[in-house]
Amino acid sequence: MRDWRIEANSGYAHARPRRAVGGFALRLSAATGLALAATGTCALAQSATPGSSILLEPIVVDGLAAEPVAERFGALPGGVALVNQSDRPATANQTVSSTLRWVPGVVVQDFFGGNDQPRVQIRGSGLQQNPVERGVLVLQDGLPLNRADGSYAVGFANPGKADSIEVYRGYMANRLGATVLGGALNFVSPTGSQHPGLRLGVSGGSFGQAGIAGQAGFQTGTLDGLFQVDVTRRDGFRDYNTSERASLGGNIGFELSDTVRTRIFAGYTDLGFDVAGPLTRSQLETDPRQVHTGPTLTPNGAINPGPNVWRDKPRREASQFLIGSRTTAEFDRHLIDVALGYTFTDDMFRFPVSSGIRETSGGDFTGVVRYAYGADEGAPLPLFETTAQYSLGSATRDHYLNAASEKGALFGSNDLDASTLSAHVGFNIPLGQSFTLSPAIAYAHATRDSRDRYGLPTRPTLAFNPANPTQRVPDGAVPSQDTSYDRSYNGWSPSLGLTYRPNESNTFFAAVSRSFEPPTHDDLLATINGTPNSSAGRPNPGAPNAPADVFRTPDLKAQTATTIEGGWRGDAGQFTWDGVAYYSWIDNELLSLRDATGAPLGAVNADETRHLGLELGVSAQIAADWHARVAYTYQDFRFHGDLLRGDNRLAGAPRHVVNAMLRYDVNENWSVEGAVRWNPEKTPVDNMNTLYADPYVVVDLRTQVKIGDNLSLFGEITNVFDEKYAGSTLIVDQARPDQAAFLPGDGRGFFVGLKAGY
Repeated sequence: MRDWRIEANSGYAHARPRRAVGGFALRLSAATGLALAATGTCALAQSATPGSSILLEPIVVDGLAAEPVAERFGALPGGVALVNQSDRPATANQTVSSTLRWVPGVVVQDFFGGNDQPRVQIRGSGLQQNPVERGVLVLQDGLPLNRADGSYAVGFANPGKADSIEVYRGYMANRLGATVLGGALNFVSPTGSQHPGLRLGVSGGSFGQAGIAGQAGFQTGTLDGLFQVDVTRRDGFRDYNTSERASLGGNIGFELSDTVRTRIFAGYTDLGFDVAGPLTRSQLETDPRQVHTGPTLTPNGAINPGPNVWRDKPRREASQFLIGSRTTAEFDRHLIDVALGYTFTDDMFRFPVSSGIRETSGGDFTGVVRYAYGADEGAPLPLFETTAQYSLGSATRDHYLNAASEKGALFGSNDLDASTLSAHVGFNIPLGQSFTLSPAIAYAHATRDSRDRYGLPTRPTLAFNPANPTQRVPDGAVPSQDTSYDRSYNGWSPSLGLTYRPNESNTFFAAVSRSFEPPTHDDLLATINGTPNSSAGRPNPGAPNAPADVFRTPDLKAQTATTIEGGWRGDAGQFTWDGVAYYSWIDNELLSLRDATGAPLGAVNADETRHLGLELGVSAQIAADWHARVAYTYQDFRFHGDLLRGDNRLAGAPRHVVNAMLRYDVNENWSVEGAVRWNPEKTPVDNMNTLYADPYVVVDLRTQVKIGDNLSLFGEITNVFDEKYAGSTLIVDQARPDQAAFLPGDGRGFFVGLKAGY
């Protein structure tokens, strides 16, 4: 085996010869969408890609060997991206939104600012969930943050603590054991060998925002370690909008032998945020800081339907503990990677009165085995690769009435079990010097079981007087229905990719693939028949004992799709680009619907839908001191021949999403940057396409100054022109013009920060 390894640091892979003088640096940019797929030690630490291994030392490589390393990043036949620290803006609070908006094809719509629950969707998967808890596989160091049923809380992902973020769109995620249409995000932790010493950061600014972060790394012999802590809080832009997150974690790596390495991870995150809720269009335009106080009763009926935020005080408080290990063994051209992980999650979500308070607590175990074989030392990808992943989890879920923000009576209790087995086998077969054929097949088997342990003949309900929404009316009760179920899902997902690389600067690819996505427990067990003034099971606040279902347990099918895609990534002179176009035929798409008041209707399978998209990233060195970058995503997601909705657009998917940046380096220590977030076309709020969110343009300004080798200062102005806009919306099936459905984006904000390293 060749005696070389790679040092990965701040977005660069540095090469330095052991026996000769010279070297070069390879920059990996999110705009060019390069991905990680390597055999042997040729990979970044903790990469989730099969064929990658664990690194313990930042030992550099023979300059002659480094050229094939660069090829590995661009050789995959699909939509991929690697976001390094140097690709992320200098900002007071690195959120999922601020970090991933520069990746074409990843659409992140803010809900309430801060570290809450932005809507993250890739190629439309999980688009219509409120909050989004399905559709993307979220990993940390190759181990899932998702629970065994596929659900996740995006607030647990902390991009500020990640050394890099790997993005796998569409079928590229099948390599990682994913069972989703959208793809996967892997947050790769830094290691002590990459970042020895101390790093500190403090920041703060508008909306009561403040944060502090620290990191300490070390390396001694064949042992390294790194530990991190991060605390952020903010009062928020809106009247009821506080959020806070504290996380700590670390990893230790060591060599068991010359061919076997192990890294152990552990972390804990505690997250809490107020759910400020939606506004009507009139409220958004008048004062986006306010919160909705529920529908208003008039002689002609109720107007302005929506939740009463001041009374119900919706909020989420969640914590997750994670521990895991990865062990890599290399024998000649064979690589075996074994990962084990366990997470324990506590999640309290106080929804408005229509859904109540949901408390979920449970643990999930995941085991992953990966194998790769590289027949040709000069090939950019392993000849053969396979992954097997098994996740098993159980949780208790209790539902309580929301009695004016206080925990009321218990009205539901379930034991939830889930398992997901996924296996992937693939080849990368060279056809001559320029072509590579990549056939693969994935199989998934999933179970979702619920045992109703409530045990009482009736379920309690409560309601408030619609004419005086702070006044309780008599409590009620409705007959209990059994919410037990036993579901199983099986699916095969074959794929075929073809890559053409005429030279080192250009890669063309085309692929056809199948995908398979089973529902989560959040899809299978939903509260229904609530209103803005009454609990689930009470569709008429004035009828306390009228029989109505409290829960819906639909017999959902798994979502499946056939996708064709093609792309071109390359560079010429000062320009780099990455473009992918795709079209998906989807059967049984999982949609989570709400009625005109915003109350949940539960999940359904759409009959047929179609997703058409374009993902394009371009970066350019315009002049010696000027750099520009554009990330553009086009989405046209539609029903297909639906009896009620025809060929309408799917609600919640903006058709055009543009993020552009222009940076000027005043000198080697000072840079100034302007960025634009542009949604140029109205976006449907409902599937009937009767209500739309308006287009918007938001401008941000940033600057960063380096003081010596160890200190840097940055400043940021967000939403410079104080644009009033809806960063996201609720998604409903049939909306009303006066409905509270618009989630305001933050107004103008000023932020500063300091970073130091020793």
